[in-house]
Amino acid sequence: MARHLITSALPYINGIKHLGNMVGSMLPADVYSRYLRQRGEDVLYICATDEHGTPAELAAKDRDLPVAEFCAQAHDAQKAVYDGFALAFDYFGRSSSAENREITQHFARKLNENGFIEERAIRQVYSPTDGRFLPDRYVEGTCPHCGYDKARGDQCENCTRVLDPTDLIEPRSAISGSTDLEVRETKHLFLLQSKLQHEVEEWVARHEADWPQLASSIARKWLTEGLHDRAITRDLDWGVPVPADTWPELAAEGKVFYVWFDAPIEYIGATKEWADQNADDRDWKSWWYDADADVRYTQFMAKDNVPFHTVMFPATELGVREPWKKVDYVKAFNWLTYYGGKFSTSQKRGVFTDQALEILPADYWRYFLIANAPESDDSSFTWEHFTATVNKDLADTLGNFVNRVLSFSRKRFGDDVPAGGEPGEAEAKLGEEIARLLAEYEEQMEALQFRKAAAALRALWSAGNSYLEEKAPWLEIKTDKDGAALTLRTAMNLIHLYSVVSEPLIPATAKAMREAFTLADDTATWVTADEARALTAVPAGTPFTVPPVLFAKLTDEDLETYKERFGGTEG
Repeated sequence: MARHLITSALPYINGIKHLGNMVGSMLPADVYSRYLRQRGEDVLYICATDEHGTPAELAAKDRDLPVAEFCAQAHDAQKAVYDGFALAFDYFGRSSSAENREITQHFARKLNENGFIEERAIRQVYSPTDGRFLPDRYVEGTCPHCGYDKARGDQCENCTRVLDPTDLIEPRSAISGSTDLEVRETKHLFLLQSKLQHEVEEWVARHEADWPQLASSIARKWLTEGLHDRAITRDLDWGVPVPADTWPELAAEGKVFYVWFDAPIEYIGATKEWADQNADDRDWKSWWYDADADVRYTQFMAKDNVPFHTVMFPATELGVREPWKKVDYVKAFNWLTYYGGKFSTSQKRGVFTDQALEILPADYWRYFLIANAPESDDSSFTWEHFTATVNKDLADTLGNFVNRVLSFSRKRFGDDVPAGGEPGEAEAKLGEEIARLLAEYEEQMEALQFRKAAAALRALWSAGNSYLEEKAPWLEIKTDKDGAALTLRTAMNLIHLYSVVSEPLIPATAKAMREAFTLADDTATWVTADEARALTAVPAGTPFTVPPVLFAKLTDEDLETYKERFGGTEG
């Protein structure tokens, strides 16, 4: 049996992420991890905050904090939100860790030994006032295309044009505001990706047929355009330092590795953190080093991260000439938009994850996002769609079924599951339908087709409602009390089944449904086809309680409140 290594794209440190970021990486990875664990698989789900690079330094400067202190606070703030969303990481690390520094420097030394790193002189903006070279984002000015006066040296946030610092009108230092800037020569390390092009092409060719079309097409596009040698160092105060034993001159100048060089290595670094910070002698290398035989590695990310994980990082791993584990399956997502426009951290457009949890519990968001995951194309978040989904699927189809079954049974039969007669034709028919829908749900989860999996789960919930409407125990009890008791006992077993198989998507609600029944030995982690047909996990005489309302229906007033707070117009 293969072990499952799962990673999701590292959330960047400068600010709480929006819903698009959540559904594009971490949430589906969590759903899949939970599902595999329930099926008895050995799973390791690793993530971390991505803490290096210019934006981290600038964000720290804006808050008048040392960058290390800013990153520590921001990491804790992000982790609190992910805990609120019930993301069950095995470990959530930090790319600024000593472990990542050690492994990144090891990778750089090996790449250098193997002839894949070269020191080159380039011309770069220098600020005499600040006494340092300025990376692209440390240069601000007026965009020559749209006139936006806060454009940065890599891109204009207003018109999105890609820029070079020398393109800016009246450029100034983002550190001091000084306009006394020069262009000077400096040296940086370049990863010679061009020398690895053929090896990366061969590696992608062996895997792309199994990947979603989105991932394979992006990788192929980059390879068709050709891999270019890329600078992997920057002039920053914060980052993994260039090792002095290999590049003493650059180390003396304070060069650090570019964030996109060390960030993917943090998947490995965070796994070592997971091992180092626990006392049970965990073997982190068995997941990453010479692990092809028994580890299946699945990565989750939005499409903007795909080139780095299907081309650039594999090139790095290949160039190291050591047997580091490479990704087997890349689950790529398109964009979740907000009323047709982009979510934007910098422009505060859309719903952010901390705000979402202020409004409603995590399960509302988890279900909606997975049921509308942007897999085959971009999908749009609107408050109208969100409200309709919550009310129809969660409040009516699932929540109302649970409430009316348990409430009616308690009213007519007391606080124990009623016995009733023997199952009949309706129960046999229901059992076959539940087994069929469960198999469909399992098939879609195994295939990482999340929208289809959510649809199959919704169909399981709907089957219970159809059975209840067909049997109508509120009428049945008038002429056949044992028949009504059987109907309610069967429906209660459906609730227990829902509590087990719904856990990957809505874990808090699943827990509440399961805890409604006082079972002496309830250790089920999944439901077999035979168990689904039989529906006998909750026997007659089992004490039960009626949980609080699982999902509150959202009103027109709620809808208007949300739209007023966050906006509700086309982007």
